[in-house]
Amino acid sequence: MSAALSDAVVERARSGDTAALTTIYIAVSPGILAYLRSHGSQDAEGLTQEVFAQLLPRIRRIKGGASGLRALAFTIAHSRLVDEFRRRGRAVELPYEAELDGRRVEPAEREALNNVHARDAAALVASLSDDQKSVITMRVFGDLSLEETAHALGKSVGAVKQLQRRGLLTLRAQLDEGSNNLGTNHD
Repeated sequence: MSAALSDAVVERARSGDTAALTTIYIAVSPGILAYLRSHGSQDAEGLTQEVFAQLLPRIRRIKGGASGLRALAFTIAHSRLVDEFRRRGRAVELPYEAELDGRRVEPAEREALNNVHARDAAALVASLSDDQKSVITMRVFGDLSLEETAHALGKSVGAVKQLQRRGLLTLRAQLDEGSNNLGTNHD
């Protein structure tokens, strides 16, 4: 189910309407999550929550309606991702000891079935350069304009256009190759 993010929804959220805040989360969080996952975040869900924890107090000051909100959300996501990579560079990995973990979760199989399409898209996007990945995920999943994407990544609009073009050509070649392989398999 896709929620419609509009300037009117953002305006209602600015005045404290909780239904509008929920609509914003439903509309924007999947794109943020896809962006973070495609860039290798070890805790994409947690970072998505952090993005909204930082975004919500700023709602009253957001300019530019829905597009301004999306741009700010992806700018925060990009910053949180950079912070995660910095922490990882300094962190010491401790081994996981299952017998000490008392948490219980849904079976992995159920979660895997729910995320089949997301993994297919993630596998395609994984072959792109980091910059291409950022541009494609922000433009496609985040629905950001060229200008908003450029601002979030600190790049020029021309650079974003080139990265998008090259990324889409790479994805197109992968899809064409995959369909050709399907046609030659006679098992």
